[in-house]
Amino acid sequence: MPSWRALPPGGKSLLLQLVAAAFWLVLAAPLLRASDLFLLPWQQALGAGTLAAILGLVWRLPVWWLPINFLFIPGLLMMLALDLASRWYLAAFALLLLVYGGVARSQVPLYLSSRKAWHAVAGLVPARAAVADLGSGLGGMLAFLSRQRPEGRYVGVETAPLPFLLGWLRARVSGGHYAIRWNSLWKLDLRPFDVVYAYLSPVPMAALWLKVRAEMRPGTLFISNTFAVPDVAPSEVVQLDDLHHSRLYLYRL
Repeated sequence: MPSWRALPPGGKSLLLQLVAAAFWLVLAAPLLRASDLFLLPWQQALGAGTLAAILGLVWRLPVWWLPINFLFIPGLLMMLALDLASRWYLAAFALLLLVYGGVARSQVPLYLSSRKAWHAVAGLVPARAAVADLGSGLGGMLAFLSRQRPEGRYVGVETAPLPFLLGWLRARVSGGHYAIRWNSLWKLDLRPFDVVYAYLSPVPMAALWLKVRAEMRPGTLFISNTFAVPDVAPSEVVQLDDLHHSRLYLYRL
């Protein structure tokens, strides 16, 4: 049985929520009542959420899990206060599962590349290049590249069910010269591609770099949006003036 240290971030976050809620109910709330300090339920929920976020910071969860830790218990309280029919909770859960169902396994949230990233990548793609988008989401990058450079070949892979379906339908309806496949990035052979683009998370970058080094040909280009390969100096860094002040890390093989 894997130890608690080997849990994925989602499992760690859930464990921390339970610890924070138990600590608040057993220790913090009674101490506050003994001090004649009355807190409303939403204030107590924020207190438990703050504790969960602090525990996540101590346990060194990825940074995007910290606001999730903070908002989880207050969010539950808010949903209970709305007194919605159970079917709405089921529908919301199903939607989240379709969009983020693979996050616990892949540890890669859904990130959508900005239009400025599309333009920057288009400027880096050689004529008639074969381009792969690892985690293509809704297919925005591929659709743009196929319009700007119609002589190229463009392939994306995606495992999140709803983004894949929407991206696949977008390609079919628009008649774009690109393909989106239901596949894991780890199963895609990178040898045929001149440019490989990824917008993932810090977690898989070290392993992905090993795959890139093993499969991509000399002279080809690997581009990572926002997340650099650890302990590897990029050939070039392109600063994007987008909402998140993103960067493209370029690695020439």
